[in-house]
Amino acid sequence: MSRRIDIELTSDRGDGSWTWRAAGAKQPKGVLRAELLPAGAVVGQELRADVEVSLDGTEVTAVLPPKEKNRAEVQTLELISRPVRDDELVTSKLAGKGGRDRGDRRDRGDRGPRREGDRGPRRDGDRRGGRDGDRRPRAEGDRGPRRDGGSGRTERPRRERPAPPSKPKPKRLRAGRTHRKAAVEGLSAAEQVIAEQLLMGGIPAVRQAVDKQNEQARLAGGREVAAEPLLAIAERLLPDLRAAEWRDKAEAALHDLDELDLRDLRSVVVAAESGAKDEEARALADQLRTGLAARVDKEQASWIAELTQTLAEGRVVRALRLSSRPPKAGAPLPADLAAKLTEAAAGALTADTLPDRWATVLDALSFSPVRLSVAPASKPESPSEELVAVVTRMADRVPKVAEAFGIEPSAAPARKRSRGGRGGRARTGTTPRPPRPPAPSPADGAARPAPEPAPATSDPGAPEPEASEPGANVSEPEAPEAPTPEAEAPEAAAPETPATDAETPSPDGERTAPEPEAIAAPSASDGAEPSDDASS
Repeated sequence: MSRRIDIELTSDRGDGSWTWRAAGAKQPKGVLRAELLPAGAVVGQELRADVEVSLDGTEVTAVLPPKEKNRAEVQTLELISRPVRDDELVTSKLAGKGGRDRGDRRDRGDRGPRREGDRGPRRDGDRRGGRDGDRRPRAEGDRGPRRDGGSGRTERPRRERPAPPSKPKPKRLRAGRTHRKAAVEGLSAAEQVIAEQLLMGGIPAVRQAVDKQNEQARLAGGREVAAEPLLAIAERLLPDLRAAEWRDKAEAALHDLDELDLRDLRSVVVAAESGAKDEEARALADQLRTGLAARVDKEQASWIAELTQTLAEGRVVRALRLSSRPPKAGAPLPADLAAKLTEAAAGALTADTLPDRWATVLDALSFSPVRLSVAPASKPESPSEELVAVVTRMADRVPKVAEAFGIEPSAAPARKRSRGGRGGRARTGTTPRPPRPPAPSPADGAARPAPEPAPATSDPGAPEPEASEPGANVSEPEAPEAPTPEAEAPEAAAPETPATDAETPSPDGERTAPEPEAIAAPSASDGAEPSDDASS
């Protein structure tokens, strides 16, 4: 079945045939006979053709002549209008400011004159004041002065704050590799590989590279490399490489001393303690310290000027945030500027302030150096739950604001000491860890060279004198009660005294007594540990 497509003649082959392709596309394409084309066909002409598609390709069966546009009859629209004068081209009519001009009311038409009885008595009051004429008269002070220019409302022009001056972005440190490259080239080939890893990540990078190489060797069935000699070489090369790295950074920082970010400059100056090895490097470090001090003083003066200008413009939140980031760490805020900032922050916290604004101001105030001296000018009579939650959360940072809302500033949570001893973890489980035994007296130490389990069973009161020595400041009724459950344990374990002796080392490396008496005796002091902590 044939279908109709648009084709484009691409070339004349000269043998009575033409090549064609689909208009605006590469496919389909083919060859057609010249007798199918209309007279005057040229290359590039687009025609409509009937084609049949088969397995052998697309064959053109007929070519239709192009449609000719009939431009003989052009339809136009004629505008019919009356001639007008120049003064009639633009007309305007202005409405008066007063009421409607009633005139002589000639537009009443055929309506007759109104009779006297048709109109009722006029009610007192303003005719335009409403349907009921008993509207109370407006007081003189209720209505403000009337604006000129008609009754239309004019919007109040919004005050535009000047945009803050744009600050140039501080330049970051970009160190060269001159000294590092020279330091690496002065090493042997084997050491250069280690030095490259050191410059990338230090000793951990070398250890990781060795582990990776050994893992690859295990997978390939090769021989692994010992890590200790390589790490020893790395530790020997590290100081010189660190010094070369610092030298590259120091020279780059000195080149951009006036534009470099203060964070990068401080990091280079701090690293000079370990990086400056020779006299030339120390002189370079002194130049950097002098430049850093000058930069900090300059930035501090600029910071104070910007803070003063921000307060003058009424940007309270920006001023509070700016006050928390001084260039010179630990430098106090000038007294007059601190007073102005405190007054501005208090004036921003009023009863008319929205809760969102309260939260924004308090967030900026909580990091400002004047946070302890700011009290709100006024507070809402019935604050919302969101506002109370914000004040409660920041009560520790802004205590006077919290006091104004009747919220007690919570004290900072004290760091609790673990009951497992100083620096140790808390005890878990039901079996307590053996505590440190008390220092043995000379008489007691002389009586303990040989293990004798008999005194533990024959002398039940033996643990009490030893328990009273380390805990002398503990009340006596509590000391005998603590070792009661633990004193029974050695009696059950008495048949296995040798195993107990081998498994009870002293925490501080001192020789402990092997008999169960040594375990039962310190338990009284162990039970008194909470009392020691409480008394201290």
